[in-house]
Amino acid sequence: MPIFLRWLLRLGPANPIAVRLVQNASRRTKHLYVRSAYLAVLILVLLWAMLANSPGTNVSYRELASAGATSFALIAYLQVGLICVIAPVFMAGAIAQEANPKTWDIILTTPMSKLEIVLGNLFGRLFFVLALLFASLPLFALTQFFGGVPGKSIINAYIVSAGAATLVGAIAIALSVSRLAGQRAVFTFYVSVVTYIATTIAIDAWLGSNGMGMGSAGNGVTLVTALNPFLAIRAQLSPTTYPSADPGAYSGLAGFMLSSPAAAWSTFSILISVLLAGFSTLTVRSGGLRQVTERASSAPWYRKMFGLGGADEEHRPPRTVWSNPIAWREAAARNATLGRMLARWSFVSLGALTAVVVVILYHTSTLGANPATNISNFQFIIKSLVFTEVFLISLVALNMAATAVAGEREDGTLDLILTTPITPKMYLSGKMRGLVAYLLPLMAVPVFTLLISGLYTLTGGLGKSELASYTHTLPGGASFEVPVIIPEAGLVLAVMLVPFIAFCVMIGLHWSLKSKGTLSAVVGTVAVVFITAGILGLCGWASAADMPVIGPALASLSPASLIDAMISPVERLDETVNQPGSEGLQIARIAMSVGAVVSAGIYIAIVYGVLTAMVRNFDFTVRKLAGTR
Repeated sequence: MPIFLRWLLRLGPANPIAVRLVQNASRRTKHLYVRSAYLAVLILVLLWAMLANSPGTNVSYRELASAGATSFALIAYLQVGLICVIAPVFMAGAIAQEANPKTWDIILTTPMSKLEIVLGNLFGRLFFVLALLFASLPLFALTQFFGGVPGKSIINAYIVSAGAATLVGAIAIALSVSRLAGQRAVFTFYVSVVTYIATTIAIDAWLGSNGMGMGSAGNGVTLVTALNPFLAIRAQLSPTTYPSADPGAYSGLAGFMLSSPAAAWSTFSILISVLLAGFSTLTVRSGGLRQVTERASSAPWYRKMFGLGGADEEHRPPRTVWSNPIAWREAAARNATLGRMLARWSFVSLGALTAVVVVILYHTSTLGANPATNISNFQFIIKSLVFTEVFLISLVALNMAATAVAGEREDGTLDLILTTPITPKMYLSGKMRGLVAYLLPLMAVPVFTLLISGLYTLTGGLGKSELASYTHTLPGGASFEVPVIIPEAGLVLAVMLVPFIAFCVMIGLHWSLKSKGTLSAVVGTVAVVFITAGILGLCGWASAADMPVIGPALASLSPASLIDAMISPVERLDETVNQPGSEGLQIARIAMSVGAVVSAGIYIAIVYGVLTAMVRNFDFTVRKLAGTR
């Protein structure tokens, strides 16, 4: 065999690391379940979409083609979403396992080159994601039998999804090789991917609503479209409602991004992946970016500001411990490093500052040229801010709770705690109390955002009454004023949000107690909470629009549907708001307040029930998993 060909094979199919990863992971039952669940979800969604989009028993070819095109678009979006969710899970092992210094010490003693080490890790873990992706190709091909789905669209959808998976894999490998991340960074990596996707979608929607996109109405492709796989798929599947720029209308990089966003996304993904792989090759044998340096015995000034001693000091100032030491440890120890303190309070300060700035911009009519546009943009920005903040807080709560017990089991801390007089009830309730106390400043950010916005409308827009409310006309011709932001929105959210976060924490503790490792605990917790919150949110969103009086109360079952209903009551609570007379909005506001209290009670009852069951089965579960690392 020629030497050049042998070298190419060792970089890819014959790479020892890739072969090891593929052989070992292929025997795992968990991966089989993931692949089966992935295909099952796509099949069920396609079947449901075809049945829902078919108008009746006698279907013409045109209607069948339309149903096929709609169904294909639905599962194309679903596939990109599943890839973005599943790819970090498969690639998380590159951070959690290979970031272990002992693992790298063994790998670096082998005669493999730097490029072989990097590409072996990348191809070995990326193999499962790409195999999962192309396993659904026969399912996509079936949609062509109904017509309306060109083969080019199918190929483009797969290229966009493959580009997203490759980029996620390259980022994970770069973090692993540079030694900048460990097991606790897995969830941060996952949150960053999801946050980036949500942020770019929100920016693109805002640009489109202000006429900064392509098309005659300005609601088409923007420069952000080529930076998001979902938007790239949308530009490919919906050229009429989301038009791209005409070829040749713009030149250079901007013309490429505006006229061919799907191709631009795929190109950027490959280029960034190549750059990350090259960067990883340079740092793989240099010990990473984390260098061992001499540390001074005295604490720097920036650590003294936060009450922290020197990094190498053995003595720390005494602290006052709560009546439950576990609760104090969870609330205080997680805030014991400078990085964590900065991250926590940066989120609080930046969130509060952003809310104040948005209100100022709205008051000065900077968000829109006319009052209607100004109000619409203000509501959209506030809704996006609160949605993002609540979503991030929920993810942080899930991660902290899912690693609270499993992490202590892995490092042996749990064995030491069990030798103390601390009871299971004190241990588990202390975990929940400490985590919720730690998250309270974070939960204050979305509440403050709604409070300051509601206070602005309550004070009559500080002299600009046209910005405090807008006129809504009922079907009968009567009209009344609707507050831009319901004044009590922040209080209603606070009543419901704290028990909901406590529910997320308790579910995380439940999975953390019964799981062998932190990664499986995090994945299980995210799946359970997101499915539960998603179902409740969809039910609340649909009920709020279709059921008078009861609908607004049911919208309070999920933070997402509650925030949407409080910021846009006319659009989301139309069956209640549009009742004869002007009392419909007042009834809806009362119903949401009562529903928030009832929802809080339901979540508190669930938390108490799960805690009781965990305390009862604590000894059995701990003994069953004793010695697990």
